[in-house]
Amino acid sequence: MDPAELNYYILFYNYTQGLALHELLRSEGLNARIAPTPRSIQGELSCGMSLLVREADIAAIKACIERHHAEHHSIVELPCQINPNRGKFC
Repeated sequence: MDPAELNYYILFYNYTQGLALHELLRSEGLNARIAPTPRSIQGELSCGMSLLVREADIAAIKACIERHHAEHHSIVELPCQINPNRGKFC
């Protein structure tokens, strides 16, 4: 991943909301990956789970959330924090 790339995290008040939205998005053919919420955006939320989604899917995901009245806290944009060299030792 390009470090200049942006990641989008969907934040939740609780784990149950996150799993419900994950299943809903999958049933509509939208990509979402369960990920830990970065500490820099976790704030006072008690749930450390988020959904990591692609920028290209944001409009469709927002429409799905609105159509189904899916519960979530917010959608936050952050510069990519994924280290492509993680786990490489040589």
